[in-house]
Amino acid sequence: MPDGLVLAIDQGTSSTKCLLAAADGQVVASGSAPVPIRYPRPGWVEQDAIEILDSVLAAAAACLEGIDRSAVVAVGFSTQRESALIWDRHTGAPLGPVLGWQDQRAVGVCDKLRGDEARIRAISGLPLDPMFSAAKLRWLLDGTPGALVGTIDSWLLYALTGSHQIEVGNASRTQLLDVRSQNWSPELLGLFGIPSTALPEITPSQGELGRIGERGGVLAGLPITAVLGDSHAALYAHGSEADDGVKVTYGTGSSVMRLGAPASGDVCLTVAWNDRLAAEGNIRSSGATVAWLASFLSLSPEQIGQMAATAESDGVFLVPGFGGLAAPWWDDTAVGLISGLTLGTRPPQLARAAVESIAHQVADVVDAMGGASRVLADGGASGNDVLMRIQADLLGVPVKRARTSSLSALGAASLAGGLTPAVTYDEFVPSGDATASRSAWRDAVRRALSSKESR
Repeated sequence: MPDGLVLAIDQGTSSTKCLLAAADGQVVASGSAPVPIRYPRPGWVEQDAIEILDSVLAAAAACLEGIDRSAVVAVGFSTQRESALIWDRHTGAPLGPVLGWQDQRAVGVCDKLRGDEARIRAISGLPLDPMFSAAKLRWLLDGTPGALVGTIDSWLLYALTGSHQIEVGNASRTQLLDVRSQNWSPELLGLFGIPSTALPEITPSQGELGRIGERGGVLAGLPITAVLGDSHAALYAHGSEADDGVKVTYGTGSSVMRLGAPASGDVCLTVAWNDRLAAEGNIRSSGATVAWLASFLSLSPEQIGQMAATAESDGVFLVPGFGGLAAPWWDDTAVGLISGLTLGTRPPQLARAAVESIAHQVADVVDAMGGASRVLADGGASGNDVLMRIQADLLGVPVKRARTSSLSALGAASLAGGLTPAVTYDEFVPSGDATASRSAWRDAVRRALSSKESR
């Protein structure tokens, strides 16, 4: 890759962020644009495909304002995963909403396949769950024959280059990929009823993935040379630190990922990038829990964080089973609950319990992975020092928080341009025994799980 600037576009759940990186990995410009989220019914989470595309173009325009376009040599994408959409193969017009990764409307599709659950997991590396794209795609295709389907990365690649393709790491999150051969599985396509003609072509994470056409506005003419799922991109950005650490991206939900095969069946086998495999556990509600509590109490998320910093939970536990619980429980019928309430419970105790719920869920997944010698933290919520200290205490290992923001975008820039940015860290070390707290949390989770899943 010749010297020049690399544009990274990080298309996330609530916003699109862009950064422009120089050959030495330094960020020279940035831009962002919000993306609306809609909740039309309980358990339904929707976005609009055109609004997502528009946010990409707006964030890129803001990032490139005043920049000599000729200095930009490549574009890399990191994208939200598992979200699914459908569009007309002739006009390219979306034929319905984007079903967000948190969306639960395809539970019925999964329920019909419970007898094939073990086989689905053996091939895809993923437990049967409506979070993954396959069940959503089946729901979208009902009554819409002949359409094209895909995930956010494939939609953006189609809209910007005209080519129907999907990056292999994103493909591994659809539950339709044979994760070991990295091809669409005819058996899984048959089980979910997905025609192969509707699916995009699988491409590697890095290479000549297309040149952006006129629809790309300020991006027109630029080559796309890397695409990654957002969590995968963050892992890539940690570089050699990721070789023996567990990476946690704290966002709307959380992704806990380490390179190599899973230590247990409670976490997923996924493709990190190209032919590199990883173990991953997904948490549905992390920052979303704080946002929910803030809305419920008519406060801001920042106020929740401030209250949590000066309070103890006093035995209150908040289990955020808003749409079921993902790893390591994988119970889509789990319920949300708050336990330990007393007449003395006030908003500060709830705020602390909401923040602690994030750290407890991460600890559950790390335990299922066989433990860790250290945690590498990134994502918006990792900026909360209280959360980082709680996380270190609950796991009993150091937590190294990346000082660099937008690590997913930086990972995409690194792969797209062959950059090796230096990521620096703040370190939080454990300072107490969390045995009693972990035991009480597990009791609360057991109450939230459906009776068939309780353990």
